[in-house]
Amino acid sequence: MAIGKYSRVDGRKSSSSYCSTVTIVAFVALCLVGVWMMTSSSIVPGQNTEVSTLEKKSDLKDQVLDTKQSTSSSENSDGNGKQFEDNSGDLPDDGSKNDDNISKSQEESNDSEDKTSQTATEDNQEEKTVKESVEEESKSEDTSKTESESQEGKEDVDLKLEKKDDFESTPNKESEVGETKTEDENENKPNPNETENKPDNSNEVKDQDNVGENKEEKDIKTNEQSSAEVFPAGAQSELLNETTTQNGAFSTQVTESKNEKESQKSSQSDEQSGYNWKLCNVTAGPDFIPCLDNLLAIRSLRSTKHYEHRERHCPEDPPTCLVPLPEGYQKSIEWPTSREKIWYHNVPHTKLAEVKGHQNWVKVSGDYLTFPGGGTQFKHGALHYIDFIQQSVPDIAWGKKTRVVLDVGCGVASFGGYLFDRDVLTMSLAPKDEHEAQVQFALERGIPAISAVMGTKRLPFPGRTFDVVHCARCRVPWHIEGGKLLLELNRLLRPGGYFVWSATPVYQKLAEDVEIWEAMKTLTKGMCWEVVSITKDRVNGVGIAIYQKPMTNECYVQRPQGEPPLCQESDDPNAAWNVPLQACIHKVPVEATERGSQWPEQWPERLTKSPYWLLGSQIGVYGKPAPEDFMTDYAHWKRVVNKSYLGGMGIDWSSVRNVMDMKSIYGGFAAALKDMKIWVLNVVPIDSPDTLPIIFERGLFGIYHDWCESLSAYPRSYDLLHADHLFSKIKKKCNFMGLVAETDRILRPEGKLIIRDHVDIISELESLFRAMQWEIRLTYSNDNEGLLCVQKTMWRPIETETISYAIA
Repeated sequence: MAIGKYSRVDGRKSSSSYCSTVTIVAFVALCLVGVWMMTSSSIVPGQNTEVSTLEKKSDLKDQVLDTKQSTSSSENSDGNGKQFEDNSGDLPDDGSKNDDNISKSQEESNDSEDKTSQTATEDNQEEKTVKESVEEESKSEDTSKTESESQEGKEDVDLKLEKKDDFESTPNKESEVGETKTEDENENKPNPNETENKPDNSNEVKDQDNVGENKEEKDIKTNEQSSAEVFPAGAQSELLNETTTQNGAFSTQVTESKNEKESQKSSQSDEQSGYNWKLCNVTAGPDFIPCLDNLLAIRSLRSTKHYEHRERHCPEDPPTCLVPLPEGYQKSIEWPTSREKIWYHNVPHTKLAEVKGHQNWVKVSGDYLTFPGGGTQFKHGALHYIDFIQQSVPDIAWGKKTRVVLDVGCGVASFGGYLFDRDVLTMSLAPKDEHEAQVQFALERGIPAISAVMGTKRLPFPGRTFDVVHCARCRVPWHIEGGKLLLELNRLLRPGGYFVWSATPVYQKLAEDVEIWEAMKTLTKGMCWEVVSITKDRVNGVGIAIYQKPMTNECYVQRPQGEPPLCQESDDPNAAWNVPLQACIHKVPVEATERGSQWPEQWPERLTKSPYWLLGSQIGVYGKPAPEDFMTDYAHWKRVVNKSYLGGMGIDWSSVRNVMDMKSIYGGFAAALKDMKIWVLNVVPIDSPDTLPIIFERGLFGIYHDWCESLSAYPRSYDLLHADHLFSKIKKKCNFMGLVAETDRILRPEGKLIIRDHVDIISELESLFRAMQWEIRLTYSNDNEGLLCVQKTMWRPIETETISYAIA
C-alpha cells in the first residue's frame, strides 16, 4: 500500500512536472508572439490551415532568429556605413511577409495550448533540431543576401564614382532632383529594422523604387549622351555635364523633404541678400527706355533739327528699378503667327493703325493687332515687293549673295519680316516714337529691330558690313549737309553692295520731289555709286532706284571736283561708338588680304568658313592663330548648344524667337543655332576685342554696346538672353545692379537668361534673381566656373521708385 501510495504520489508529481514544462513552453511562445505583435504595425487574423507542430515551431524560431539577425545586420550597417537601398529586393524576407508570420504565430499559440502529450525531452530535442535547421537556413539566406547586397553596393559605388567624376560640386535643388541618391538622401532613408516592423507596403515600395530607377536611368542616359564641353581659353575652366531638373511621374518623400529644405535655404538667401526691388515710376511707364527717355537731358538740348532728341542720352547711373508690365499683358504669340498678329494689350498703341491703316501697316482686330504685310511703298504686300526688287537686279540674289540687310526707317518691319522667307537677315531701324511704337511692334512680332536715328552720330555697326541697305519712304533727308547721312550708309555698305531707294522723288514730278531727285543724282555721282536700275512697280504704283557701291578706288581719284571729299587715312570706318558723322568717303580696301576687297562666300557657306582675311599670322581672342581660333570657337559652341542648351536646359525652343548674345566673340553661339527658327543679336561690348566685322562676314549681325548703359531697345523684347562672362566684367567696371535690372527690362516674362561666369558671380546673381521672384531653373558649378539658367516671371514689386530725369 505504501509503495502503491508512493507510486500514486510519484505519478502525480511526474504529471505535475510535465504540465509545468508544457506551461512554460506555452508561456514562452505566447510571450514571443506578444513581442512580435507589439512590434508589428498591423495584425492579420490567424489562418485555419493545420500544419505540424514542428513546422510551426520552426517558423516561430525562424522569426526570432531573423529578427535577431536583422538587428545585428542593422548594427553592423551603422558601424560600417553600409547604405540601405530603398529596393524591395533588399528588404528582409520578414519585411514583406509580416502577415503570414503573424498568422502562423497565432496558430502556433493555439496549438501549443492544445498539444500536451509531448514530453519535455522530445520538446528539447525538437528545439535543438529546429534551432540547427534554422541556423543553417538563416546562414544560407544571409549569405545569399550578403552577396546580393554586395553586388548592388558595388554597382552603386561604380555609379557614384562616375557621378563624382562628372559633378565635382553640389548643384542646387533644381539639379539635385534629377541626380542619383546623395548622402543626405541616405540619411533620410528608413532603417532596415524599422522597415521590418512596418506593415506590408510592398506595392508602395515598388512604386517608389520604380520612380528612383527611372530617375537613375534618365541621369545615366543624360550622363552618357552629354560630352564634356570646354572653353576655348585656358582662363575659362571646363564645365562638364550640365544637369537639369528631371522629374518622374511621382516625387518621393526624400525629394519633397529635400526640396523644402532647399526652399527654406533659398528664402534665407533672399533675406540675406537684403535687396528690395522697386517699380520704376516714369512717364514712359511700361515702355521705358532709360537712354532714350532721359527727359531732363532732352530738355537741355540746344537744337533738335538733327534729331538729337531721338539719340541716346544715358543717365550717369542706369536705373536699378523694374519696369512695370502693361495692363492685361499676356505671353507673346509665337513665331510665325506673331508676324501676322500680336496681343493688343502687349503693345496697346493705335496711332499707327489710325494713320497707316489704309497702307496695310497695322489694324486693330478685337484683342489683336494684325499686320497684313503692307507698307507705305508696298501696300499690297511685302513678298511681291521683295520679288520685284530681285527681278529688277537679279544679282541681288536674296538668301545667297545677299544675306544681311539694313532697313532704315523700317515702319513695322514687314519688309524684314518677310525677307526671312528668302533666308535673309534684316536689321530694322527706326527712331523711338517717330511713328508710335513701330520698333516695339517689330520686336513683338519677332522681327529684329533697334531704336536708332540717322542723326549726328554713327550707327553702332562696323564699316563695310551690310550687303544691302534699304529705304522705303524712310523720311531721311539724304541730300542735305553734303550728304552726311547718305555717306554714313556708304560707310556701312559692303563694296559691291546695293542701296535700294523706294521714294517719291524716284517716280513723282512734284517740285519738291524733282529738287530732291536732282540733288541725289549729284550726290550719288560724287560718291561713285552706279545707278543699276530705275523701275516702277505697277502693282504698288511706286518707283525703285537701286545703286551699287564701287569695289575699287579708281572712280574716286578721277572725280573732277573731289566732292564729297575722301576721309583721312587715320579715320577708322569701324569706329562707331559715339563717333560724330563726317561728310567724307572712306576708300575701298584693295589688298587681297583686306576685309572688303572680296565678296564673302554665298550663304550658308560663309557661316562656317573662316573669313579669307583672317590670317594665320594674327592671334585670335583665345590666343591661337586667328583661323584656328575661329574654328575652335565654332566647334565649342556647337557642342555646348547641341549637348547642353537644346536638350539639357528644359527650354522649349519652339517658343523662342528673339535671342541676344550679350557678349559675343565670333558669333559661334548664334551660328550653332542656325537651323532654329530664331534670330540672334550679337552684342560686342565696346571694351572687348572688335570681332563684330567677323560676325557680319559670316552672315550674322550685331551691334556695339556699353553694358554700363541701357540698351536702345523696348522693354520685353527678347525671349532668351545669353551672357558668357559678362557680369564679372561689369562688376569690376560699373553699376552691377544696373545690368541686372536691364536684363529684367529687356527680357519678356517667361523668358530665359543663361549665364556662364565665375562661381561667386553666379551665387550673387542667383540671390538677386530670387529676390525678383524669378524661377531658378538650373545652377551648376565646377572649380571656379558656374552656369545659371533662370526664367523671368510676371511678378512686379509694389513699392515704387521715382526716376526724376524720366518724369515729364
